[in-house]
Amino acid sequence: MIEKYSKVLTKIQEADGIVIGASNGLSISEGIHIFADNSSFREHFGDFREKYSFHSIIQGCFYHYPSQEEKWAFFSRMYDYFLYKTEASPVMKNLYELVKDKNYFVVTSNIDDHFRQAGFPKERLFEVEGNCRNLQCVNGCHNQIYPGDDILSKMAQKQENGEVPPALIPKCSQCDSPMQVHLEVDRHFLKGESWQASYQAYQGFIENVHGKRLVLLELGVGARNQLIKAPFMNLTNREENATYITLNKGRELYIPDVISAKSIGIDGDIAEVLQQLVYMK
Repeated sequence: MIEKYSKVLTKIQEADGIVIGASNGLSISEGIHIFADNSSFREHFGDFREKYSFHSIIQGCFYHYPSQEEKWAFFSRMYDYFLYKTEASPVMKNLYELVKDKNYFVVTSNIDDHFRQAGFPKERLFEVEGNCRNLQCVNGCHNQIYPGDDILSKMAQKQENGEVPPALIPKCSQCDSPMQVHLEVDRHFLKGESWQASYQAYQGFIENVHGKRLVLLELGVGARNQLIKAPFMNLTNREENATYITLNKGRELYIPDVISAKSIGIDGDIAEVLQQLVYMK
């Protein structure tokens, strides 16, 4: 295993560009599992579970709440759950330490905004499905995305009996409709100027490393997440000097034969693998 770690580290150190792709498995390594009805979910969202009979954070994101007061109680609670610790997790600190001196870009379907919390700059980050701390018009009536930290914090602190005070519910400045968290939970998800700028930055990065030594570092991306996995595999196959490195657990670790000669897979806990790589750096 140490030999495989050394190979991964060498590829990262020699890379002209690194694209990090991250999904739910990375969050799980931090202790957050948005698909699980586990003890953490029951501790922090047990009242929602009992009242609405959903059994995970992701189900709560898609639930049709009877009122705006109840809806914002959930989303502000989720915001608080993801970001109440102002310091990044050891997992994210190690990931940043591993690539901070390299030419890198991040594409992620995670909604917890832990990359920016760990020091990854916004300019090198494409959050495909949004994140929990930004707001948009519920109808997507205009293109602007707004920071929601202040109001989400207030709602998290002031909610009672599963509702937030009506006066705290944010309204759109253009059409006076309610706002919503900028997450891809319905057809109104805003792929406006900010989202498009991040997407173009991602595409531009890939174009700039064409033909160079490219590492695609995939962290906890499940087989069903084709937003990240399929483009990574296609890019590995297309780019002569690309190396596909995937960290995952068990059957989620998959490398197709067509790119196996250009790939390295490590089956294990992402937190432990990153810690070991940083130790060996």
